[in-house]
Amino acid sequence: MMKFGNRWILVLALPLGIFSSTLQAETLGEALQYAYRTNPSITGARAALRAVDEGVPIAKSGARPNLSATADYQEFLIRSANSFAAPLRAANAAASLSMPIYQGGRVKYSIRAADARVLAGRQNLRAAEADLFTAIVSVYLDVMRDEAIVDLNKRNIVVLTTNLEATRDRFEVGDLTRTDIAQSEARLEGARGQLELAQSQLDASLENYLRFVGLPARQLEKPPMLPGLPPSADAALEIALERNPMLAAAKADANATNLDIRVAEAARLPRLSAVGSANYNNYLGSLNSTIPGRSFVQTQRTATVGLSATIPLYQGGLPAAQVRRAQAVASQSLEQVVLVERQVTAETRAAFSRYLATQSVIRSAQAQLAANELALEGVRAENSVGTRNILDVLNAQQELLNSRVQLVTAERDAYVASFALLASMGKAEAADLGLAGGGDLFTPRLGSAASSSAVVLPK
Repeated sequence: MMKFGNRWILVLALPLGIFSSTLQAETLGEALQYAYRTNPSITGARAALRAVDEGVPIAKSGARPNLSATADYQEFLIRSANSFAAPLRAANAAASLSMPIYQGGRVKYSIRAADARVLAGRQNLRAAEADLFTAIVSVYLDVMRDEAIVDLNKRNIVVLTTNLEATRDRFEVGDLTRTDIAQSEARLEGARGQLELAQSQLDASLENYLRFVGLPARQLEKPPMLPGLPPSADAALEIALERNPMLAAAKADANATNLDIRVAEAARLPRLSAVGSANYNNYLGSLNSTIPGRSFVQTQRTATVGLSATIPLYQGGLPAAQVRRAQAVASQSLEQVVLVERQVTAETRAAFSRYLATQSVIRSAQAQLAANELALEGVRAENSVGTRNILDVLNAQQELLNSRVQLVTAERDAYVASFALLASMGKAEAADLGLAGGGDLFTPRLGSAASSSAVVLPK
């Protein structure tokens, strides 16, 4: 720190570990755990999966017996004059049983298609989890970044205020001019405006955090490093093609639509069922004969068993149209698999490229910060001997502030890019993060030890 008289320019002494905190803080794992339990997008996705799950028992019901019973009571208000037996009232009960024996494979393939759709639903839930967790990681790091930037701008205002006071002191002794004071005042007012913009960005990030997590952001801790990052784009792509939930869901959907073709074809085949029925009638003592000496039994029971066969002969072209429609949908699903595979390939390679780029940006920002710190010291020293003016010092300070902001932003971008890469590989879901079983963040399946490619924010 250089000094003229009693006051001069303060150095922006902020360590690179901007994201660290010694206070009791909220961790990224806690934010993810709470959102995993309460976020409406993930709870809605679970409800959607439960609805899809019910497709399996619905399909299985087609192969199970169907038993029904009916009962009724009747009062005969107007009776036929030609009837020899005219009851006043009657109570009837009937039961019927139908047991499917052969349905052309419709039920079997319907069950398989429902199972495939359940698998697709589970993969869609995985994708919803990954999307939510990626968004939460992003807003978590946004809050930390913006808090650090606000703090940097506040420190900058303190520095510029001290600069202005020192400039005025030097003006009083005739060492500087009113132009130097005006330049210092302008830079201070610009810094105040910059602080207001940074504060508004922080407010927006806090609202986004509340939107996704469901709780206001407290003092946030530095997130843990991300192990399990691939060494190359090809390695990342190999894992993504095997584990990406969007691709797995598309393949399961394609399998289900292929089975739908078999279901539609079954409509052309005969169906055979075993059937049985039982009936009970009671005229409640009101069945009287009009023939002298003739009486009727007031109750009667009947029962039948047999086989019922349905042989389609002509159905107006309905089965053929249903088969063609199912084939078209299956063809569309196959094309969707190709489309999603290309999308996953592109996103994974792009994510790996961003991951590498952000690491390079951090290294460049660190080098730039070190150079700007040295440059500011040199400009101050040269200003003290009259070879640099106040504007040079102000510019050097602004460059130093910009490099610190750039480093903070690069640290945020690097972490988010790394997590997005894991998400594209299918390794950023509840089971991977230890949330499904209440474990610690990033312990299961991502690796027990940090690899050389793990990302951690600079200390």
